[in-house]
Amino acid sequence: MKKKITVISPCFNEGSNVEICHEAVARVFEEKLPGYDLEHIFADNASTDDTPQILEQIAAEDPNVRVIVNARNVGPLRSVYNALKSATGDAVLVMMAVDLQDPPELIAEFVMHWEKGHKVVQGVRENRDEGFVFHNLRRLFYRSVKLVSNIDIPVDVGEFQLVDISVVEALIAYDDHDPYIRGLIAYAGHRPYSVPYFVRARKTGFSKNRFLTLVDIALNGLFTFTTTPIRLMTVFGLMLSIGSILYGIVNMLLILLSDNPSLQPGISTLIVAFFLFSGVQFLFLGILGEYILSIHGQVRFGSKVLEAKRLNFDKSTEKTKRTKSRSKA
Repeated sequence: MKKKITVISPCFNEGSNVEICHEAVARVFEEKLPGYDLEHIFADNASTDDTPQILEQIAAEDPNVRVIVNARNVGPLRSVYNALKSATGDAVLVMMAVDLQDPPELIAEFVMHWEKGHKVVQGVRENRDEGFVFHNLRRLFYRSVKLVSNIDIPVDVGEFQLVDISVVEALIAYDDHDPYIRGLIAYAGHRPYSVPYFVRARKTGFSKNRFLTLVDIALNGLFTFTTTPIRLMTVFGLMLSIGSILYGIVNMLLILLSDNPSLQPGISTLIVAFFLFSGVQFLFLGILGEYILSIHGQVRFGSKVLEAKRLNFDKSTEKTKRTKSRSKA
């Protein structure tokens, strides 16, 4: 019996790319992985263009293609995480971007290393075809997260990773409302095998991950696996309090022991102190708010994603898989 590989491709308004992605992945399995079955899950994030219609046509022609159409846009990572729950392959390529910036040809190499016993095979972005500013911002972010995280999150690694089904089951068991998937994979604890590659520029369309979306993902990654910001707040607050007390004592002694009028307290000093402490308080409240928002989302909503449509899914298989996932959790 052939082993099955699941490939997950999230998409939003990618009508010009989904068919190209489908053909590229199918070609890899036909030419380089003929001994494996393919399950290609497209997770559409409530597209407003013709992407759902194109996916429906692809699914009608190719039984290996599964389609999930979300009722609303929940973001790329939540959409992928929801699709992971329906993956039935022996191994899963967590994210195959439909813009093909991550090369689908590497799937064959990923599978080869997985067959050698590696539970996690990750693509490492050695370089990428993008502007100087965004390139270096990404590098800074990856290294910042690794520096402050409580676990070892590899740098320059995204969701372009092939993971064993046992790892997928562990990820699903976390039931995360706002999953930082690359961090969850690292949290699972398996030593990854790294495959370096070059991130290509898009051939058609433009990225739907706008700057604010990337900032949101970055903040989520930063606050999910570290308590460093909270600890820094505590240390900084303590140092600020001690410094303020010492300054007050020194200033009082100088005023009492000196006749110099320039040492008298003034309005400018009060204004500077007021804005300084107000800024620090708002900064700390913002950091606390990020943690509280994460807790609020997890407690109230869990990881559930409302779906509008599913295509080519076997209902009996899905029911069995969901039952197993709940029992493991």
